[in-house]
Order: sequence, then C-alpha cells, then structure tokens
Amino acid sequence: MTAISADLTDTIARAQPTASTQGIARTIETELRGLQALQAALPLGLADAFLQAAIIIEESAGSVIVTGMGKSGLIGRKIAATLASTGTPSHYVHPAEASHGDLGMIGERDVVLALSWSGETPELADIVSYTRRFDVTLIAVTARADSALGRAADLTLLMPVSEEACPNGLAPTTSTTMQLVAGDALAVLLLERRGFTASDFQRFHPGGKLGAKLITVGQLMHRGDQLPLVRCGTMLSQGIVEMTSKRFGIAAVVDAEGHLAGVLTDGDLRRAFRNGFVDMAVEEAMGRSRPHVVTEDVLAAKALARMNEASITCIFVVEGATPVGLVHIHDLLRAGVA
Repeated sequence: MTAISADLTDTIARAQPTASTQGIARTIETELRGLQALQAALPLGLADAFLQAAIIIEESAGSVIVTGMGKSGLIGRKIAATLASTGTPSHYVHPAEASHGDLGMIGERDVVLALSWSGETPELADIVSYTRRFDVTLIAVTARADSALGRAADLTLLMPVSEEACPNGLAPTTSTTMQLVAGDALAVLLLERRGFTASDFQRFHPGGKLGAKLITVGQLMHRGDQLPLVRCGTMLSQGIVEMTSKRFGIAAVVDAEGHLAGVLTDGDLRRAFRNGFVDMAVEEAMGRSRPHVVTEDVLAAKALARMNEASITCIFVVEGATPVGLVHIHDLLRAGVA
C-alpha cells in the first residue's frame, strides 16, 4: 500500500464535507431506499412470486439460464455463479451471443431468468422468442410488468420503481443493486428449501481458505492403527509405550465395551512422576475431567474453536461413545484451517 504523506493527511483532516463526499452519502441513502422498497413489496405479492419461481426451478429437470444485457448482464453473471455454488445448476448466456448460436445452450427443460429493468432491451428479443417457440419457462426480473419482457414471461419478479443514485438518473445504480439482492434472495430461498448444508457447499468450494474452513473432522482425522488406545486395567507403563509410539502425547482410555472412559495425557504422566514413579492402572492416573470430543461430520473449523477454548492440542472423534479417530492441531495447520 502506498504511504500517505503527512501533508496530505493534514489536508484530509481539515477538509469540510464537499459536494463529492455528500454525493457518497446520497448514493448510499438512495440505494438503501431502493432496497427498502424491495422489502416493502414482499407482502404485496413479490414474496409469492419468489416462491413460485423457486418451485418452478425445483420442478424443472434442467438448469437456470440467466441472461441480461449491459449492467443487468453483469449482475446476471453473479446471480448465475451464486445459484451454481449453492446447488442450483446455472450458467449465464449473453443475449447477443445467443443470436449467433448460443441459443443451443438452452434446453427445453431449462428455466430462463431474464434481467431487464425496462423490460424493453432489444438484445433479449431472440432469447424471449426462442423460449416462446420451444416452450421454455421464462421468468422476468423487471420493473415494468407491461413491458415486452413482462408480457412474454411465464412469471415476473416485479421490481418496485426506485430512483437511481446517478444524479442524471441514467447510470444503472439502485436498479442493479436491487437486481443483485433479488438474485441473492432467490438463491438463498432455493438453498433453504433444498436443505443445502455446509458439507454440500464444500463440494463446490474445495479450494482456498473457504474450502479449508468447510473440511470436516472426518476428512482429517487419524484412525485405525494410528489411534492411541489403551483399555482400563492396562498398567501405566504400558500406557506410556502406547502414547510414545503414536506420538500424539495422549491416549484414549476405553472400557470393556470400547467406550471412551477418559484420556491419558502427558500432563497426567508428569503428575505421576512428580513424587517418584509408581506403576498403576491407567484409569487411576488419567485426569477426571470429561474428555473433549467431536463427531466426524463436525467442521474442522468448529473443532479448532473447541480446542482453542479448552487449550488442548488434540481432540478425539467419537461414534456414539466409541473413539474412532483423533485430530491434532498440526493436522488443522496443514489443511489451512488454523
């Protein structure tokens, strides 16, 4: 980042609100009013239209084809990406390219979601005509129900007319914000109706920090022969062998049924050696506090939070009351969770 000079910092500090800075506040206030109008329209029929759109998409056997021209097209690309990443197959088709072969990307079982604030965007004509000719469901997102797009659509998500933040009333600003929020609302509605979980989300976001946060404990845990286990009645000397051979500094103590009775830690060993080592059963040496555990389906990020809260470096994974795995803080570091 480029450093700001002291003189420029002083100038900024002394500056009074100008027409430009007032314009920033006015822009935000104007777009907020647009969103408030969108919210106010929900009980007046817009919420029902969203629900109908979700049902149509759920019952279709194809994809959601999002289209729009200019700024609406840019918003459409984001809506298509959001739908796809939350479990609704979707892609964007540019209306101009559609007229030159990309209409072949639209199947009879697809649903076309067309964005046009005025509803009179000429570049949409070929896509609209195609949906009518081949009986493809068309959902319009427009501010004019009586427009060419609004009249042609099977269902219209009617946006309330709102003032653009552009002082000339020309550049799409408030209108594109409202379109974007409407697309998010539809995507989240579909997500919630589908019961789309964090595990589902992880399938579409395997990379980067987000992907790491969506990894589950079951994907990282040590299991089988790697798991340090000792049974109640085992002598402490043998427990030490198990702990040191598995190199986690901890061992699960299980009863005759294989259920977790407690954990033996290196802290327990230090206490046992404090006044001279005396061999004893591991359950006599282990701590009395209830061990911290998670299940395989818990997000690794949540397991990390529990470990930090308890100031521990390992946590056992259980199935019912039986230990089936172990996760170490180093596993979380390697996966990029920590």
